[in-house]
Amino acid sequence: MVSNNNGFEKRLFQSADKLRNNMDAAEYKHVVLGLIFLKYISDAFKELYEKLKDEKNADPEDKDEYLGENVFWVPPEARWEYIQKNAKQPTIGKLIDDAMHAIERDNPSLKRVLPKDYAREALDKQSLGGVIDLIGSIGLGDKESKSKDILGRVYEYFLG
Repeated sequence: MVSNNNGFEKRLFQSADKLRNNMDAAEYKHVVLGLIFLKYISDAFKELYEKLKDEKNADPEDKDEYLGENVFWVPPEARWEYIQKNAKQPTIGKLIDDAMHAIERDNPSLKRVLPKDYAREALDKQSLGGVIDLIGSIGLGDKESKSKDILGRVYEYFLG
């Protein structure tokens, strides 16, 4: 469930703090930012998906519908709902890496851009699952969040 974004900075700090014990700041920043991007494109995708479901003669499973709206196509195995549903699985790192590969496969402009090192042994999967749950509570790619520039504020938070 996505709550309003009041206090999202506190939730971001909590998510970073979950990983902080196992890695240095430069490393966990990249872990969290990759997940933030995944959540952002998934939120934007889901918003358009719901709109297309309600439109006559529109197909929410047609990649071209998203291309025409400048929204990245997110394959089912990379959608946030699927990621979050599996956040507590010991294979969550591989699942995220596979999601990033799938997004790159279906969106050539992202080829070789997304992080794909979540399955590495040094990354605590229980902490990773906790970070996924925290990020899941922040709206990022929907119209309301975009108007508040939540994604920009998130990146500033981690770069600052």
